[in-house]
Amino acid sequence: MLTIYHNPRCAKSREGLNYLREHRFAFEIVEYLENPLTANDLKRILMKLNLKPVEVIRTQEELFRKELKGRSFTDEEWIDLIIANPKLLQRPIVESHYKAVIAIPASRIQELNK
Repeated sequence: MLTIYHNPRCAKSREGLNYLREHRFAFEIVEYLENPLTANDLKRILMKLNLKPVEVIRTQEELFRKELKGRSFTDEEWIDLIIANPKLLQRPIVESHYKAVIAIPASRIQELNK
């Protein structure tokens, strides 16, 4: 069973969801803007992505551009910022039991089958 962390207003996120449906994956949807992640959720996902918190930041977000760009934060501080401002998180993220991918392009979801 896969989990997609989804924002229905995001075209890339909708593409990921459509890919899961078209390829008949078993999955659940977590609309993370409505059902926020906990710090532990985010840490688990980051471990499966094998990425640091700063590497999952959407640098095109207004909050990042206006307030965070050029500033330095610890991993824990980035995690706190993402939890407090979930729009900062890249999307969609698709998670399996042992691994996760940022599904851009959506075909990256196939990496979870390897």
